[in-house]
Amino acid sequence: MREHGVLDRVLLIYEVGMRKFGAKEDFDPAITQSAEVVRDFIENYHEKSEEDQIFPRFVRANKMVDLVGTLLQQHQAGRRVTARILNFAPNSRTDGDDRRQLVAAIQSFIAMYRPHAAREDTDLFPKLRELVSAEEYGAMAEDFEKKEHVLFGEDGFEKMTDRVAKLERAIGIYDLNQFTPA
Repeated sequence: MREHGVLDRVLLIYEVGMRKFGAKEDFDPAITQSAEVVRDFIENYHEKSEEDQIFPRFVRANKMVDLVGTLLQQHQAGRRVTARILNFAPNSRTDGDDRRQLVAAIQSFIAMYRPHAAREDTDLFPKLRELVSAEEYGAMAEDFEKKEHVLFGEDGFEKMTDRVAKLERAIGIYDLNQFTPA
């Protein structure tokens, strides 16, 4: 699921925001825009697709039901946290209660979604191929693609990665070379 790559890049933006907030710097526009990407692409498309197409297949097969239940609870919690981030970000430009609540929300979001996405990638998604035929798997992929096009246009994924890349450029983390140890 390539959508996890978009999520991971947003988590990096959030981490930069945390460092800037720690240095008493303003960082609202990038936080707000990143949370909008999460809401629009991750929650309303990616997670909704998992909830509609993938999770029910595991429940019907009585496979990984506890994990699916936890992942679903985390989707719901993530939506609440994203709403908090969007609520507190505009008033976080200076140090104060809104900034503290925003930082707490971002920290909880990062702490939940790193293991969440990793568990989906390593445990859940690989097992999906055992639950469905190749034809059913292909049909699911087509359904996901159609939904992406309806929500975001013909090049929806590319548009989202472009949105994230613009944020990365704006905050100075787009150049991948900077992350290479010397």
